[in-house]
Amino acid sequence: MSNATPFVPAVADRCAVLRSEIAAFYAGFGQPEALMAAFSDAVVVVALTDDDRLLVSEFGGVDWVCAFTSVEEFAHYQVARGVALDGEYRYHALLGRRIMDEITARCARPTGIAIDIAGVAPIAFPPNLPDREEVGSERQPGR
Repeated sequence: MSNATPFVPAVADRCAVLRSEIAAFYAGFGQPEALMAAFSDAVVVVALTDDDRLLVSEFGGVDWVCAFTSVEEFAHYQVARGVALDGEYRYHALLGRRIMDEITARCARPTGIAIDIAGVAPIAFPPNLPDREEVGSERQPGR
């Protein structure tokens, strides 16, 4: 597996708090604000396409940025997708805050963030969707 950005141990340590907050949710006492803050401060792995664009997956009519807390979690995802084990897979390390504030905001469709989606403790931040009333008012101006 090749990468676009070296994922050194010091960067991997930036996910320790995030992994701890995810574990708290699975144990039943997670705090949404603490989880969001931990993701915001974490440096995660994201997949890149062959032309160095962020890979966005579609599931259930919603776009998702898949982020991973380690290169190993990224590898589990690739295997789950059925890709060849000896292939070359590009990734980049990004700050969670950048994914939330910049990348998903620029997507043409509402886009959520899925973390360690093929791992033992996946978690997702759904996209912000407009209220039904807002959507209805956009379709019927003057009402």
